[in-house]
Amino acid sequence: MLKKIPPEVFDMVFIDPPYFLQLKRKKLKRWNSKTLVRGVFEEWDSFSSFEEYDRFIESLLLEVKRVMKPNATLWVMGTYHNIFRVGKIMQDLGFWILNDVIWVKTNPMPNWLGVRFTNATETLIWAVKDKSVKNYTFNREYAKSFGIGKIGANKMLGRDFVLIEKNPQYVQLIRERLFLLLDR
Repeated sequence: MLKKIPPEVFDMVFIDPPYFLQLKRKKLKRWNSKTLVRGVFEEWDSFSSFEEYDRFIESLLLEVKRVMKPNATLWVMGTYHNIFRVGKIMQDLGFWILNDVIWVKTNPMPNWLGVRFTNATETLIWAVKDKSVKNYTFNREYAKSFGIGKIGANKMLGRDFVLIEKNPQYVQLIRERLFLLLDR
């Protein structure tokens, strides 16, 4: 889909790439509640190796860079499964990282085995195309509003936006959320 978009059209891009969770195909049950843990076993998160995943991310980032305006910013979201690989690839491609932001989840996946810390955060990397970019947009007051969600923030700011999603179920959820926001 990105390949169909002309170059240098976006002021800001937000991507939430596959996390490459590398989960084994087995039933996992939470110890206390005995409920099943649903892993991600869909094609979009299946890669045969780190090398294949890295090639996918590099290709995605190159296309994103192509559609970004010269002073555009990029937000990339990930977990400990992928964010460090993605950040390294971004730097290798010349992106300049402005900040990392930690999103603290209010309802994280329970720590049912008790063998490591609860995964209660995700990391966002905020970057520009390269180190020379100085006139990107940062509005400190609006930044405080990120908690309302990506779509809500765009609506509140009166910005046009494009959403790309290949999973029809997610597309429907996005439509429903958008309808609620735009109907206010």
